[in-house]
Amino acid sequence: MTSVIFSILAFLVAISVLIAIHEFGHFWVAKKLGVKVLRYSIGFGKPIWKKTAGADQTEYVIASLPLGGYVKMLDEREGTVSDEEKHRAFNRQPVSKRFAIVFAGPAFNFLFAIFAYWLMFVIGVTGVKPVVGEVEPGTPAAIAGLMSGQEIVAINDKPTPIWDVAIQTIVPALVDRKELDVEVRGQDGFTHNVTLDLSETDSELEPGELFTELGFKPWRPVILPVVGAVGEGTPAERAGLLEGDRILAIDSIPVKDWSDLVEYVSARPDKDLQVKINRQGVEQSFMLHTASVTVKDKVKGQMGIGPKRVEYPEDMKILYRYSLFDSVGQALGQTWNNTLLTLKMIGKILVGEVSVRNLSGPINIAVYAGYSASAGFARFMDFLAIVSISLGVLNLLPIPILDGGHLMYYVAEIIKGSPVSEATMEVGQRIGIVFLLMLMSVAFYNDILRLLN
Repeated sequence: MTSVIFSILAFLVAISVLIAIHEFGHFWVAKKLGVKVLRYSIGFGKPIWKKTAGADQTEYVIASLPLGGYVKMLDEREGTVSDEEKHRAFNRQPVSKRFAIVFAGPAFNFLFAIFAYWLMFVIGVTGVKPVVGEVEPGTPAAIAGLMSGQEIVAINDKPTPIWDVAIQTIVPALVDRKELDVEVRGQDGFTHNVTLDLSETDSELEPGELFTELGFKPWRPVILPVVGAVGEGTPAERAGLLEGDRILAIDSIPVKDWSDLVEYVSARPDKDLQVKINRQGVEQSFMLHTASVTVKDKVKGQMGIGPKRVEYPEDMKILYRYSLFDSVGQALGQTWNNTLLTLKMIGKILVGEVSVRNLSGPINIAVYAGYSASAGFARFMDFLAIVSISLGVLNLLPIPILDGGHLMYYVAEIIKGSPVSEATMEVGQRIGIVFLLMLMSVAFYNDILRLLN
């Protein structure tokens, strides 16, 4: 329950910051260009805090529903404007000024992402060395010659000190199904290069299937089959398993590590299992009837337990950071690369080359907000940067009702020499609302499926 509350709070902080940044872009540029701003609101609905300030008596509002925001400007289409203030109305501005004001929102999201990445690189992120674990025969990794225990030193000549950097280089190549030149260091200390051919990977990339597609797992410490948590109302709780129990065998078959346990139980949904444990030096046996759950169209068995947290050895950890000035270039590059990747992913989803299950809604974002916040400030900055880029890209899509839709109208106005008709914009707005509702429905559906799985 505590983790759920923490995730919700982290999500509210994250989304409020990013909305404030986005709307501040509209607000600041509008003020600079002489447009009167009536209200700057973070959230929708009933105000829970409000203050009026400034020469224009602008209302600053924090509202009850923190899933959006808006900047209300003086506009003749939304109310009567006195003659002496008509020159400050948004609708009276030349198209270049209107374009700049609307574009400023997404632009500030990208600027914030650069700042967040810069801060992350300056503070530093503790990561794990990219060491290869188990390699699956017949996969791209096996064909390339990757072997368990090798450390990935560089990919396409880019150093990869931690898994985060390696994954950021691998994902775009996997999306484009390209080859990767991978430099690896063996346990003997010698390095050599292998070619990882991703051209034959699955055309519809599924979420969470990165290493499955590559054909190997990252190395991780052996996780002993010791119960770290027991879920409420689960088969494990009903059978009497407790935190700290060491599982010795299932159906008289010895269990060496956590993967043995998962493999055996997953293959036996809705089955009776005899579980032998060691509890504080005393061996005991229980009968446990597994649950039956569907994960990605496959029925699997489940006990309802989690492992004890296992720490990586200190020699596997790296503090990944840059100097104040080097961090600027790294932040710019990271923002650019992730923006391109986001655009590619959207394009691949539209043509069916990437699964729509990659779309996430507020529930999944809240979960990751909690994870990143608990991992430290630098990790939270990384999370904020990624979501800020996503918001920037989403808002620039040429969909009526979004900033990109308005920019599309302004481009049409520049080309034809006159504004787009009110009737056309009204039809476009309806289409935009329907599209966004469909998008949100898919995202919420994906979130619920992830929770159920």
